[in-house]
Amino acid sequence: MQKRHLWLIGFATIFASLYLMNASWLVVAHPDGRQILAHRGLHQTFDPTGVENDSCTANRIDQPRHNHMENTLPSIAAAVNMGADIIEFDIHPTTDGEFMVFHDWTLDCRTNGSGVTRKHDSTYLKTLDIGYGYTADGGKTYPFRGQFIAAMPSLAEVLTRFPDRKFLLNIKSRSTEEVKLLTAYLKHGNFPNRSRLSLYGNGANIELFKTDNPDILIFTKSGAKACLKSYVLTGWSGHVPKACHNTYVPIPQNYQWAIWGWPARFEARLEKVGSRAVLMGPHTKARANRGVDSPDAIARIPDNFGGIVWTNRIDLFAQE
Repeated sequence: MQKRHLWLIGFATIFASLYLMNASWLVVAHPDGRQILAHRGLHQTFDPTGVENDSCTANRIDQPRHNHMENTLPSIAAAVNMGADIIEFDIHPTTDGEFMVFHDWTLDCRTNGSGVTRKHDSTYLKTLDIGYGYTADGGKTYPFRGQFIAAMPSLAEVLTRFPDRKFLLNIKSRSTEEVKLLTAYLKHGNFPNRSRLSLYGNGANIELFKTDNPDILIFTKSGAKACLKSYVLTGWSGHVPKACHNTYVPIPQNYQWAIWGWPARFEARLEKVGSRAVLMGPHTKARANRGVDSPDAIARIPDNFGGIVWTNRIDLFAQE
C-alpha cells in the first residue's frame, strides 16, 4: 500500500476518533434540563453599547415595557413567575453589618441619594427612592420617581422571601474583609437556601470565600478565561482543566464553535467536575457580557443544551 494511502487512513482514523470523542449527539442532555438565569430579575433594559463600569445606565433606559425595578422583591417574584430558575443580583455591605441588594457602586445615578453605597447604613439606604434617576427621554420625564421609595431590599429579606430559589450573588469589590463579612452573615442567618447560592466577582477575594464556603459555587472573570483557554487547547481529549472545576463556565453564543463537545458532551464533562455551562449572548468589544436577549438569540439556543442561559430579558422567555 502506498504511503499516501497510509497517511490518508491514519488521518481519517484520527479524525473519526476525535469526532466520536466529542460528538454531542451521543450524549444525553443534563438531567436537570436547561435553566434560565435572569440577570437583575425583571428590570428596565438599556442599550449597552459603549457602557463602561462607571457608566450611568438609568438615564438611558429603553421605553419601559413594564413597571418593575431591578433587584427588588417584586422584580424577583416576577422573574420567577416568568420561568427564571436563577436570579442574579449585586450586593453591598453596609456600615451597620447588613448586606443590601443594589447594582451600583454609588447611589447618585439611580436614586435620590448620593455617595458610595457601602459607606451608608441600611437605615439610610432603606429611605431612598431607587427609581428616582430612570429616564427614557433624556431627562424630560422620570416615570418611576416616587414609586420605589424604601424598595431596596436586604440580602436577608430576599433569601427569607424566596427560600427555595437559586441566586447568583455578585460582589463588586476585591475586598477580603467583605467576603469574610459575607461568610459570617450567611452563617449567622442560617438561610435554608444556602446550598442554592453561588457567588462571582473579579478579585482573589472570591477564592478566599470559596475556601471558607466550599459548598457554594463561585466563578471569576479571570478563572473563566483560564478555563476556556485551557479547554480549547486540551478539550479534544476529554480532559477538563482544573480551572473549569466547581464553577460556572460562561460561553458566548458566537464562540460555541470553539468548544469541544458542544453542547451536551461539554455539559456532561462539566457535570463530572461539579460545574455548569452558562450560555451568554454574543461577545463583542462594544457589547461584552451580553445575555441571550432577543427572539433570534433564543431561537439559536441548541435544542440539546442542558446548561444555564443568561438573559436580561426574562420576559421574552415567558413568551416562548
